Amino acid sequence: MSDEREEIEANPQRHGLKRGIYIIPSVFTIGNILCGFYAIINSMQAYRLINDPVLSTQLYDNAAKAIGFAILLDNLDGRVARMTKTTSEFGVELDSIADVLSFGVAPAILAYTWGYGTTPGLERIAWGVSFFFLICGALRLARFNVSARSPRFSSDGSSAKLDKRYFVGLPIPAAAGMLASLIHFSPVPLTSYSKSDLMLYTWLLLAGMALLAVLMVSTLRYTSFKNIGPKSNQPFITLPFLSLVVAGIWFYSQWVLLVLASIYVSHGLILKLLGVLNRFRKPNVKVEEAENLKG
Repeated sequence: MSDEREEIEANPQRHGLKRGIYIIPSVFTIGNILCGFYAIINSMQAYRLINDPVLSTQLYDNAAKAIGFAILLDNLDGRVARMTKTTSEFGVELDSIADVLSFGVAPAILAYTWGYGTTPGLERIAWGVSFFFLICGALRLARFNVSARSPRFSSDGSSAKLDKRYFVGLPIPAAAGMLASLIHFSPVPLTSYSKSDLMLYTWLLLAGMALLAVLMVSTLRYTSFKNIGPKSNQPFITLPFLSLVVAGIWFYSQWVLLVLASIYVSHGLILKLLGVLNRFRKPNVKVEEAENLKG
């Protein structure tokens, strides 16, 4: 303690700079909260102006974009904290609160106001599905925080080394991103469609939100992409691919974001299906090997 005090007295400017660096990740987290709040405000304004399709469409698109920017800031705050070695308990708790707002409350309200909340006769079901999405997202975050603090094992019993490469359950930013990309692709509110199309799209959206909620609390494994970055072992593959993705988002954001979000959400299910098929195939291979040895 005395050594630290002597260092501060000897070089107070350096100590002040070190303390200032700790604020940088929190700035990104606050930006995340701002985007979530902005998405909620735009969703409410669009719902109030639902009889003006042009203006409400623009507001819903703004809300979807705000959730997209929140995802970007959420990824940046964690990476900046790790790069600058400024991770802290305060930052972890603030990030969790930001995620509940931007990826739980904001998407739940956005789905309700843009989609199924405007369908006559389904108000209670719509309210329940949005709340189900929110509570599953909160549970997903709580489980992740508990697993991250565990020194050896995650909630499903897998090793910490494996957890760095995979998430257990669909991450809540990915679930929010799926909805945001869908609304960015078609920001026109569902009330603008015919009565038959409105009912069809409403039930599809209800089922989709419920599925996203279940995936978040599932034990399916999703790639974390934590091995992608400046320290990647294959920069000549990673960097051109990322450049192509950025260019695609810049020029064709509606299509590219929807395709990327759909691939990520579905790849956990695909990996699980492939794992089940491999387990069924291995016993057959062992039987064939045994028969060959006997022959």
